Amino acid sequence: MNIKTYKYPDKKEWEVLRQRPELNVTSLFDTVQTVLNDVRIEGDEAVRRYGERFDKVRITDLPVSESEISEAELLLTDELKQAILTARRNIEKFHASQRFEGHGVETMPGVMCWQKAVAIEKVGLYIPGGTAPLFSTVLMLVVPARIAGCKEIVLCTPPDREGKVHPAILFAAKVSGVSKIFKVGGIQAIAALTYGTESIPKVYKIFGPGNQYVVAAKQLVSLKDVAIDMPAGPSEVEIIADDLADPAYIAADFLSQAEHGADSQSVLVTTSETLAEAVKKEIECQLSKLPRRGFIEKSLLHSCIIILKSDDEMIDFSNRYAPEHLIIQTANYAELSAEITNAGSVFLGPYTPESAGDYASGTNHTLPTKGYAKMYSGVNLDSFVRKITFQEITEDGLRLLGPTIEVMAANEQLNAHKNAVTIRLKKR
Repeated sequence: MNIKTYKYPDKKEWEVLRQRPELNVTSLFDTVQTVLNDVRIEGDEAVRRYGERFDKVRITDLPVSESEISEAELLLTDELKQAILTARRNIEKFHASQRFEGHGVETMPGVMCWQKAVAIEKVGLYIPGGTAPLFSTVLMLVVPARIAGCKEIVLCTPPDREGKVHPAILFAAKVSGVSKIFKVGGIQAIAALTYGTESIPKVYKIFGPGNQYVVAAKQLVSLKDVAIDMPAGPSEVEIIADDLADPAYIAADFLSQAEHGADSQSVLVTTSETLAEAVKKEIECQLSKLPRRGFIEKSLLHSCIIILKSDDEMIDFSNRYAPEHLIIQTANYAELSAEITNAGSVFLGPYTPESAGDYASGTNHTLPTKGYAKMYSGVNLDSFVRKITFQEITEDGLRLLGPTIEVMAANEQLNAHKNAVTIRLKKR
């Protein structure tokens, strides 16, 4: 398969080269809004009806039962269960290290200010179950929510045609600490988490990936009803490599990202024409052996290799592209990584594939796409908490600070604000 290659493009062309496959969900808004409205009004009945239409199965009992969870555990190999437990431990260790420690500061004598981190009480997690059951995403979302101290962690995931949830999703949910699991997918799941139904509790913030309908639903409900983790688009990877990089490693990373779906994107940025040609040959060789070849070939249609003149150009392009995943496989990867300012998650050196972050190294794989890494972080412990500010001013502190407040309030013509200080100062 001939992957598009751009040799030494002028910087004027970079704007076009950093474009992603377009996912225009606005055309879906009418359909999505209808489902949202129906679930808000009809509750469980609408959830079941749309589940029957979209998932092709009528679910009587929306909650997953304890017996279903126990049965699921028996269906998994010990090898997979151990892998999930190992990944969970690493994710726990990394996210626990992010706990906020607030320190009070005296901004001037007698004026003390501080912050306290408080967990979001109710969070909803959406886990896709389509072509690839993302049990790894269960770990990535439930573990930090539990560490943060969220009181209610509600998980929704679509059932299969037999009305069952993939056993690995249920096992990961159990060992991570989910409060409740529901057999519901798509728009109706986002609606149920937003508005609440007879069975499914309303939450304050929704996390998790999904298809274009789920993305559209999250966008609409976030306008006024509930918070969401971040805007979402197709998954992507950028690889920065030099002539010392192993073409087989680069090709494997390139293809692993393309495997996510037909609208995913992989980009190789290199200073070596020799490496570029070797990687293309490796991609052809490895692609022929992959079972999800159909998805990958479509993804490769909007993937590319870009050959630039220098390390500085590669860093400049990368920071403009702002990739979800960035792999740096150069001899001086530590030096180059220090110059990265826009990326979701960065993978350094020849032995750090992006798959490590997707599954088990400990970092989170729910990351900003489509250039949103310029202004959003990936999911982390802070995603599940709010920070409340506190302040306390002594009588002497108000005597020192009060005149400043009075002058500022008066000049904004907010005299009641000024008076709230003045009345206190006059009573001294």
